[in-house]
Amino acid sequence: MIHHVVGLFTHPDQEWREIKGEEESIGHMYLTHVLLLAAIPAISAYIGTTQTGWAIGSADAVRLTTTSALQMTVLSYLAMLVGVAVMGAFIHWMARTYDSSPSLSDCVVFAAYTATPLFLAGIAALYPSLWLGMLVGTAAVCYTVYLLYQGIPIFMGISSEEGFMFSSSILAVGLVVLVAMMATSVIFWGMGVGPVYLR
Repeated sequence: MIHHVVGLFTHPDQEWREIKGEEESIGHMYLTHVLLLAAIPAISAYIGTTQTGWAIGSADAVRLTTTSALQMTVLSYLAMLVGVAVMGAFIHWMARTYDSSPSLSDCVVFAAYTATPLFLAGIAALYPSLWLGMLVGTAAVCYTVYLLYQGIPIFMGISSEEGFMFSSSILAVGLVVLVAMMATSVIFWGMGVGPVYLR
């Protein structure tokens, strides 16, 4: 797992070819990659919101109670796990349009490795700051999009032109999934599973 993570940042072309050549099950991918990396933003956010907190101007830092932070951490962690599976299923479904026939496992593996920069960027949540979050988050999203557009033609064995269209479709669905997650979080907040602040 770790050598693929490093390879995706140092030589993504070659790494996508290596990943494509491996046979990996969904269960193994989750156990060795997704469960571990998705824990980075979840644990970082828990520590950052309960221990560090955030301050506006010279006011005292605002923190979350450990109970509310734990609830939100667990829900966000589960959302990331489900998000990878949903994106993998969509990639598998869309592949038929482009005369490609990857297995569902291949597609979930691709989705998981593509999301790696987003998982790693979660370390920034240790210090909850709007500007730091925006800076690190923007860089992570940009590199994730780069991996997506570069990886799809290699991983699916299609032309660059088809890869561009396929990647754009995946990106659009990813945005829809993100909006759905945000809407779900609002519903949970309405049910009482939301932040409780300490001042």
